[in-house]
Amino acid sequence: MIQFLFKGLMRDRSRSLFPVLVVMSGVMMTVLIQSWIEGAMGDFISTLANFTTGHVKVMSRAYARESNQIPIDLSYIGVESLLADLKRDFPDMIWTPRIRFGGLLDIPDEAGETRAQGPVAGLAVDLFSTSLPENRLLNLESSVVQGRLPRNSGEILLSNDFARKLGIMIGDTTTLISSSMYGSMATSNFIVIGTVHFGVSAMDRGAMISDISDIQKALDMQDAAGEVLGFFNDLFYRRNLTEEVAASFNDRYSRKDDEFSPQMFTLRDESGLGFIIDIVDYISALFISFFVVVMSIVLWNAGLLASLRRYGEIGVRLAIGESKGHVYRSLLSESLMIGIVGSVIGAAIGLVMAYYMQANGLDIGGLMEKGSIMAPDVMRARVTPYTYVIGFIPGTIATFMGTAMSGIGVYKRKTSQLMKELEV
Repeated sequence: MIQFLFKGLMRDRSRSLFPVLVVMSGVMMTVLIQSWIEGAMGDFISTLANFTTGHVKVMSRAYARESNQIPIDLSYIGVESLLADLKRDFPDMIWTPRIRFGGLLDIPDEAGETRAQGPVAGLAVDLFSTSLPENRLLNLESSVVQGRLPRNSGEILLSNDFARKLGIMIGDTTTLISSSMYGSMATSNFIVIGTVHFGVSAMDRGAMISDISDIQKALDMQDAAGEVLGFFNDLFYRRNLTEEVAASFNDRYSRKDDEFSPQMFTLRDESGLGFIIDIVDYISALFISFFVVVMSIVLWNAGLLASLRRYGEIGVRLAIGESKGHVYRSLLSESLMIGIVGSVIGAAIGLVMAYYMQANGLDIGGLMEKGSIMAPDVMRARVTPYTYVIGFIPGTIATFMGTAMSGIGVYKRKTSQLMKELEV
């Protein structure tokens, strides 16, 4: 029976061509949009975690309340002891201290007078430790445009755009003018040993990367750090585990009556990111539901038109004794075949487009040029196992629903009326 119905659909394109095109278009858009959202959100979360939030982050309670202002005067003191506790209690995670700071970078001329100045957004990380994957997290090696990575104390990296804007050359000595942890003015000289381009506008405008020990000396922050970031060993974010780790740590170490006691936050707690992630998930589900509803309506109308055209066929089938239920079930079987064929073709086309966008991406750097969002300039799609099957949900459900609604008309017709229409 299935083979018979399939041959009928293939031989009568008026019954299958338009529905297959509708399903193919909807499935293709569903696959492409799902992979695009998956890739964009995945890159956004990965970039934000690597540069700013980690999978979890430990700060002093006072620092956390004003973390958007980077209050280094509220940094956590005793970071070495804190790191030892974290490594002992949570050995399956990587813990790395960081200092975010701001300041003015002064570039002198040959006479020692100021030649150029510019504001920098500094990030101090442990560059020299072989046990911490900071180079990997920040993608430093592949981001180097000129020069090399720091190997000695006093060497720094600058964003390539910032260095070019101020005319800074590799090997130039620069002076960082900032404020110490205790509020006094702090100045320190550094050698620019390389320039980097992260592909993140918020970092490329004026980033300065240095080893954390140099900044601790420069800003009078001995055994102190603004933040301690935690990552799972495979650097893969796990929402449920981060919440368990944060709850366990806060129960042991965080005290509400001590504003300088440490407090752990998850990635979702930072800057309302949890709300953004949930909204994107809802939007993704809404897109799929939208295509199901729209395709169902289109295919419902197509089914009604097909029923009008197929009065003769249905009349003959009823006249020779075929039951209405059998006719209705055969129409549903046809719709499932159309849905599967259209879904396969649409998914194949959508996957080709998704793989292309995964490899090349879309450069939105011009839109992000003045933004402060820690997101990559190139948005890429991401093909996952879910991408291969997501298109079959609207593809098969829509055709089935469309035929189910239009095919009800079979039960409302009488054989005498259908025979009259055939003029038999």
